[in-house]
Amino acid sequence: MLHLHEPETSDLSAFILTTGIVIFCMIVAELLVRYFSVSGFAVRKVMHVGSGILVFFMPWYFADSFYPVVTGILFLLVNVVGLSGDLLHCLGEGDGREDGERPASYGPVFVPLVFIVLVLLLWDTAPWIIQISILVMALGDSLAGVVGTASGGKHIENLTESRKTIEGSVTMFLVSIVVLVSGIFFFRDLFQGSLAAASTLELLALVLLLAVIVTAVEALFSHGLDNLFIPLSLAYTLYLLSFNPSVDISGFLTGGLMAFLLAVVSVNVKFLDNSGAIATFLLGTTIFGIGGLVWTVPLLTFYLLSSVLSKLGRKRKARFDLVFEKGSQRDAGQVYANGGIAWLIMVMYSLTGDPGFFFAYLGTLAAVQSDTWATEIGTMWPNPKARLITTMRAVPVGTSGGVSLPGTFGAFAGALLICASALFMGVEWLYEFGVVRSFLLIGLSGLVASLVDSFFGATVQAQYYDPVREKVTERTVSFRNDGTIVKNKLIKGYHVVNNDLVNTMCAVSGSVLAYVFSQYFCEFC
Repeated sequence: MLHLHEPETSDLSAFILTTGIVIFCMIVAELLVRYFSVSGFAVRKVMHVGSGILVFFMPWYFADSFYPVVTGILFLLVNVVGLSGDLLHCLGEGDGREDGERPASYGPVFVPLVFIVLVLLLWDTAPWIIQISILVMALGDSLAGVVGTASGGKHIENLTESRKTIEGSVTMFLVSIVVLVSGIFFFRDLFQGSLAAASTLELLALVLLLAVIVTAVEALFSHGLDNLFIPLSLAYTLYLLSFNPSVDISGFLTGGLMAFLLAVVSVNVKFLDNSGAIATFLLGTTIFGIGGLVWTVPLLTFYLLSSVLSKLGRKRKARFDLVFEKGSQRDAGQVYANGGIAWLIMVMYSLTGDPGFFFAYLGTLAAVQSDTWATEIGTMWPNPKARLITTMRAVPVGTSGGVSLPGTFGAFAGALLICASALFMGVEWLYEFGVVRSFLLIGLSGLVASLVDSFFGATVQAQYYDPVREKVTERTVSFRNDGTIVKNKLIKGYHVVNNDLVNTMCAVSGSVLAYVFSQYFCEFC
């Protein structure tokens, strides 16, 4: 729970000293960038490291959380104003910003924001988690950026908008190992739960896995979001291993290894591109490592069956490749759209223990499986016929919002398989709810959610006219035979509503339906 103490008078002097030091450093940094042509990138990285070191010592010279939170809020406001008003050049992405150009990174905003959140959540129970999490982010991310830029390494393809290099990722990994080993063994006497019972070998294995996780997060996120998610991912994991009795360190390590192997194999068989593999590793580590087999099998059922189905009948489906926004090789956006809600539900369950979240989890997996199966089976069917869900007007198969009889049956069958996989694992909650009732709940949640997906596809999803091939498509650009890029014209929907967003809406609707109706029927069963 979020908790803020009453201010301690004894902390006032520490607060004044801390804010004074930070303000002085920011003034010096701004002068160096504006008047002495010092690289804004280098100055920002030095400030980034300094902030991490400052945070590391805060629990030892502040008696309670009030003034640390006030400090975080103060510099959050300063950084927001400095970035939005173009007042602080030292916060910019490069050596300076052109007139009217917004910064490419919002890291200076996310650093104090994540610090505030962690202090409110963990200051009373485990301040050492704050110290380790922030320090890994500050040192690892900063040095990764410096080395990656200085080395001039090749951009890793199909990963993220920001320039990520192998050299930078290796630096992030190595620095994280050093900080995590030092921090974990320094604070070992404060550990509780599974961490306290872990052997030295298990702790070293955990350090290795956590270093891979934060390296993956740093590589995957752009615009400074890694500054937010690196500390959050570390804090979440260390908190569960310390305070959730159902989370065992050996199970977490096993889940992380399974997720890593799944990501590697998926890239090799072209189920995923680089960004999709990293997102799958992060998602899988959470669900496999924390949820165990009960949560793992339904996810694997969706992932493996849907991936295989998307590869079948490729010749027959080839005529639709230029209609759909993306191909069968999933990227991070598609992984988030299909599995992100399941990921969040797993997180909520791990923090609350509410079994209703398991029904929501099956509901969201049933939804994305239904949507995938409806599309795949509908486009593979011989002589397919489709109708727009809003008007029942006949439309070409593959049209956003189009539904067909084979696709609808496929959607329902896919959802039932998700429920069957959970029943196969002997999930007690489902048997208590009733086998038939469980099949109906999850099956209908998936089917209805897939129809919701079709409705949004027909009404608000962006659709464009391809002048090269003279057809409607979900793609924003097309390519002529000579490689020339042609921008397609929006003819329906909104630019921001792409297929990934519609899939996310589908996933949300499936989880909400399953959760609400499971709670309703459980009250009267």
